Amino acid sequence: MIDRIRWQGHGSFAIDGAPSIQIAPWRVVKTDAPPDLILLGHDQYDHCSPADVQKIRGEHTVIVGSESARRIIPDTKVLREWQSINVGRANIKALPAVSSRDPRAGKASGRLGFLISLDLYDIYYVGEADTVDENSYLRPDIILLPIDGYGRLSVADAVKLVEAMQPKWAIPYNWGGGGEEATHLDAQSFQSQVSAGTKALLLPVTP
Repeated sequence: MIDRIRWQGHGSFAIDGAPSIQIAPWRVVKTDAPPDLILLGHDQYDHCSPADVQKIRGEHTVIVGSESARRIIPDTKVLREWQSINVGRANIKALPAVSSRDPRAGKASGRLGFLISLDLYDIYYVGEADTVDENSYLRPDIILLPIDGYGRLSVADAVKLVEAMQPKWAIPYNWGGGGEEATHLDAQSFQSQVSAGTKALLLPVTP
């Protein structure tokens, strides 16, 4: 499974296979095969980009996301916290994504992360969050998590979360792109601090 996950920069990921899944497409490249499923956790421009969704979607693409995402992309199938949906062989569960440092992202904001269960693997996409206390019981095989600390997990927060959840693999995002993103050195620091039971992967940005 790990070799089917592609990081596309910032918080965007693609998971190849059946179904093919796109998470938070932003500044992504159109491919010949549209994704079967697009996941949108909230309505900010870099996680819910109508131009990118329109660019990559196909006739049968299913779009799943938060209520705020549906206000921007009307045919989004809304999941609320703890609800789930099956798309092909994948089960998608919506999880709360709360930021204690961002006044726009409190409990009432409806921001979501996602637990993707596919081919006997659980993949947890944290989303734009700096606290995941309600989700601490999870034991995913793979965790995709921010490390930049701007209303999201910092490097130290991310290390603690990985220690608590003990996934087999941890893949950081929101680094290396300049601006408010974490630096490459931050990503290397995260990688070096992750406990021995987890392999931290610094993926290259790929289309």
